[in-house]
Amino acid sequence: MNAPSRPLVAYVRVSTDRQGKSGLGLEAQRAAIEQFAVAHSYEIAQTFQEVETAKGADALDRRPQLAAALAAARKLRCPVIVAKLDRLSRDVAFIAGLMAQRVPFIVAELGADADPFMLHVYAALAQKERELISQRTKAALKAKKEAGAKLGNPKNLGEASKAGAASNAREADAFAANVLPIIRSVQAAGTTSHRAIAETLNARAVRTARGGAWSAVQVGRILARAA
Repeated sequence: MNAPSRPLVAYVRVSTDRQGKSGLGLEAQRAAIEQFAVAHSYEIAQTFQEVETAKGADALDRRPQLAAALAAARKLRCPVIVAKLDRLSRDVAFIAGLMAQRVPFIVAELGADADPFMLHVYAALAQKERELISQRTKAALKAKKEAGAKLGNPKNLGEASKAGAASNAREADAFAANVLPIIRSVQAAGTTSHRAIAETLNARAVRTARGGAWSAVQVGRILARAA
């Protein structure tokens, strides 16, 4: 007789708006999670998908879908599963903050026996690797500069300003795409005014792109951007 399936909340993430639109990496993450679930008699109850820009990468307030996954897992009293640890973060402090949420995490790549201590160890190794890569890159650029190489591709102020505006727009689009499903679920539950939606988001501890509280105007902007 087969053992009964236990619930899991799945979380998948890509790190750029372009990857999110193309679906690059998402299907591989889902496949790894599904394979783990089948092998260990779990059932995926809900899946949350995040498209996250590089800026603010280690702030939970900028990851509304992760916050929603945590809330769903608390309600179901089950773990959150990710395909790889870096889909949560490579930052030790951020991983520690997630552990403090008192929601168990499963990393499919690491297997069912990786406890919170091991997750901290793997996160520390990943963070150290990232720091070493950064140091090597800076050292290589410094050596080239000292050798007389001209680094970079200078742009005039107008071009730089346009590039910055385009980057800000991409970040706003990515954040809107992440938070819109939460707003839609609030609307589906019968809360329709922008002010009431903002109050519901604040009650659920969902933060704005800048990490603050929601207002009716901000809800309206998200809905307008989606439209």
